[in-house]
Amino acid sequence: LQWSSPVEAMERFKSQEIWIAPPQFYELCRLCNFSSLSQLHKFSSQRALEGCERWMPVILNASDGHIQLLPGDELYPENPDYTGEKKILMSTDKKIEDVMKEGSVFHRIVIKNINNIAVYVNVQAKYKHLNPLVINSDCSHCNSRL
Repeated sequence: LQWSSPVEAMERFKSQEIWIAPPQFYELCRLCNFSSLSQLHKFSSQRALEGCERWMPVILNASDGHIQLLPGDELYPENPDYTGEKKILMSTDKKIEDVMKEGSVFHRIVIKNINNIAVYVNVQAKYKHLNPLVINSDCSHCNSRL
């Protein structure tokens, strides 16, 4: 077990030293909004009573990977399957690049392979939350010091 800052974890992921599941990758990108633990604490204390949103990613299988669609994305279904009972399957013969070129309203995690994850968000976060700062597994834009 080793403690890592969000930046260090992203660097270790990029070098394939560790693997980070897509939901945790997304949250690490959110943590990159903060340069200190005290900033994170202040933010979380201020927005604690704002509310939460239940998310259930919906998978869109493409010919060269898959996309986890999240609430607010233009392709996210109106009535997602929160229980797993409906077995909603979304797929396309298109490549991820083509799906991305056709869209304009994004809240998604793109997974080309186990070590190539990218987060695309251009929708407003609800409940005064923050969107991820870093949008791909290259953490060059991340300046967190946590």
